[in-house]
Amino acid sequence: MTERRIVLPGELLVEGDYQPGLNVFKYGGGFYASKIGVLSIVKQTVSVIALHGVYEPKVGDVVIGKIIDVGTFSWTVDIKSPYTAVLNASDYFKGRFNPARDPLIKVLKPGDMIIAQIADFDRTKNPVLTVQGFGLGGITRGIIVELSPSKIPRLIGRKGSMINLLKREGKCQITVGKNGLIHIVGEKPEDEELVAQAIRKIEREAHTTGLTDRIMRFMKKGGS
Repeated sequence: MTERRIVLPGELLVEGDYQPGLNVFKYGGGFYASKIGVLSIVKQTVSVIALHGVYEPKVGDVVIGKIIDVGTFSWTVDIKSPYTAVLNASDYFKGRFNPARDPLIKVLKPGDMIIAQIADFDRTKNPVLTVQGFGLGGITRGIIVELSPSKIPRLIGRKGSMINLLKREGKCQITVGKNGLIHIVGEKPEDEELVAQAIRKIEREAHTTGLTDRIMRFMKKGGS
């Protein structure tokens, strides 16, 4: 058994005293992959980091979305999921909302990007968003990079090691959306672009070993 090897759905990963993690199920005494991906074992938890996949909303997730429609009482938001999301005007205005006085199109229009949190979702209706929280709301500066949602755990790294490296060496604020959209804000455009290049490199090489060291060297020399 070797960590970071690519595994297939139904493949036996390990047997013994383990706990099933993401994309892993237990059958009998064995632990099996439910998706194609990269094997990861952390503190007796067996997981598979999927190589491909779509974002499935979960309550509490921070996501980055695009406004695609404006109604009288809410906005419709594309969160790169099979489900479109809803941001209610009552949430945005903290309950102090008068549709005659507060036309939503003047606040957020189609094409605008927001950082929000999944407030409610049960698969019987579209996810409901909230922008009431630190760091949430409309995006007015910086750049956005997209990668597969399945690569988000690799971008963050163990105990936040990879994302903290990018923040420190790139001198940027980075907001990671669980839906695969990443917001980067730096003092200089070249800092933002360097972090964006590093994120794309992480996506391409997520299944390989020694990636953190390579990203460190990449950042130190200013990309390539």
